[in-house]
Amino acid sequence: MEAVTRSKTTDIVYTGMFVVLIAICAWINVPMAVPFTLQTFGVFMAVETLGGRRGTLAVLVYILLGAAGVPVFAGFSGGIAPLFGSTGGYIIGFLFSALVMWAIESLFGHKPLVTILAMLAGLLVCYLFGTIWFMVVYSRSGSTASLLTVLGWCVFPFIIPDLAKIGLAYLLSQRVKKAVHLQ
Repeated sequence: MEAVTRSKTTDIVYTGMFVVLIAICAWINVPMAVPFTLQTFGVFMAVETLGGRRGTLAVLVYILLGAAGVPVFAGFSGGIAPLFGSTGGYIIGFLFSALVMWAIESLFGHKPLVTILAMLAGLLVCYLFGTIWFMVVYSRSGSTASLLTVLGWCVFPFIIPDLAKIGLAYLLSQRVKKAVHLQ
């Protein structure tokens, strides 16, 4: 019984630590049409370090805390408004990214190539959710822009930095797992 309690306590502590990591990554912010943050790095780290279940839970708790008004989103914002704003699709996309990464690694294992491909697939899912939502919000404001224009604002400038975040998250997560015996 004590081992089960300790395991649940450990899960809660690690999950909470990664919620905080994602929030800190959100606060590192370069303002643009879609702000450049390190949130995707935090999501990749959470899922790869903690595994699919705990990593996805960390992402969900992060989103719920932000929705409840805790200022964990980019620009120290919180509440429902950021979720319905132009970048809300990316925030929701983080959850689906985590789910996709978890699913891919569950199906194909935790080999390095699978992990990196899972992160790339998760990133594409985040781009998809975020770009679609950005276009919806942008069109509601009475403005119009082509898909290519929106991709130029919301995706193309982020590809190289996001690939670097994937590489860094992969390398760091392997070291963290070994250091705290999560492997």
